Amino acid sequence: MFDPPSGSVQPSEGPKAPRDPIGIPDATDHAALNRDSLAYREMIASSLLNKGNNARLKRAIDNARDGKPVTIAYIGGSITHGAGAAPLHLNCYAYRSFDLFRSMFAPADEGKVRLIKAGVGGTPSELGIVRYERDVLREGTVQPDVVVVEFAVNDADDETGGVCYESLVLQALQADNKPAVILLFSVFENDWNLQDRLAPLGWHYELPMVSIKDAVVEQFGRSEEEGRVIGKAQFFHDIYHPTNAGHQIMADCLGWLFETTHHSFLDAENDLQALPPLIGDRFVGMKLIDRKHAGTVARVDAGGFCETDKDLQRTELDDHSHGTPLFPDNWMHTASAGKAPFRMTLRAKRLIMVFKDSGSDEFGTANVRVNGAFVRTADPHQVHWTRCHAMLICDEEETEERIVEISMADHHADRSFTILGFGYVP
Repeated sequence: MFDPPSGSVQPSEGPKAPRDPIGIPDATDHAALNRDSLAYREMIASSLLNKGNNARLKRAIDNARDGKPVTIAYIGGSITHGAGAAPLHLNCYAYRSFDLFRSMFAPADEGKVRLIKAGVGGTPSELGIVRYERDVLREGTVQPDVVVVEFAVNDADDETGGVCYESLVLQALQADNKPAVILLFSVFENDWNLQDRLAPLGWHYELPMVSIKDAVVEQFGRSEEEGRVIGKAQFFHDIYHPTNAGHQIMADCLGWLFETTHHSFLDAENDLQALPPLIGDRFVGMKLIDRKHAGTVARVDAGGFCETDKDLQRTELDDHSHGTPLFPDNWMHTASAGKAPFRMTLRAKRLIMVFKDSGSDEFGTANVRVNGAFVRTADPHQVHWTRCHAMLICDEEETEERIVEISMADHHADRSFTILGFGYVP
């Protein structure tokens, strides 16, 4: 597909940028990319930050070539959701790279290659680890053969400092079917991402790593005579998200990894169980609790949080053109519900609360207590659009009974607040 790369590229420093909001895609036509040019192939090849141990990815490729079912899953933020692409569900990098994989390795059996896309706008790996079992594994009904993890521009304010990211990577790696895990590093218009913090995990676990930053940023500064392939105005739909052309480049970077792996000699599979965590693995094994699942693991008294919020963040999962509401089985406090708090009792080491951000003045703040001690105030107006907000409320070493109490702040008793769910480590 492309000429071989000259070698891996080391990550570079970059300024901090905010977590990405959702971009609104349009139908603008973008200039066609000359994907057959030498300059384009060299740009794509420079994205291969690390080939990693190829045993798992080669197994997925060989299975596809043999006509066996293969599932490729993507989890990340709004770029994985497809923001900036139009139409989003067909021109996002996830769909395009999935389509590349099946056309390369299963052209006669394309229906046997399945796409799982679980990107959610404006969300970090702290929410990703809560969503993984539901949105990627589909509550245990799916075992992906390949998992692409894309949070390099979402985790700037990750309160766990990379622990949730590593835990998510390990949760995928440790599945019984031993999937290949690919780390994908997107980039913002200001040339920033978290590659410096996250790439050491890929080297530590010998994972394939694809850097969009390494592919495009250096050539942005060139003139056309000097070999520029694409400018920022063509690559970016806004300051955060790629255009159709940008998504195509991202897909081709993953395609080059697939091609390179296919033509490489098979590596002996490494023993991941023998490797200690690099940043931390405290959130491996996290499970989701919502109104639908709470009764099996917890005792819940909803108190004044007895309604169900229908005005939710939505995302186009897989290859769907329609949006799916996120966390529909929630607990909502409304203006007339009174002051009775929400109480949940369960045994856990660690707890992440997920609540709804909103731009509406009808929503107010809520106080969170665990075992009677005040932990934090949850403010739904930290961003002014409807979004899922993950917040760490308990991080302990021992499994004990935890009583979570959520009550509206005194001056906001007549406001709304939505508890979307919780992630817990037993």
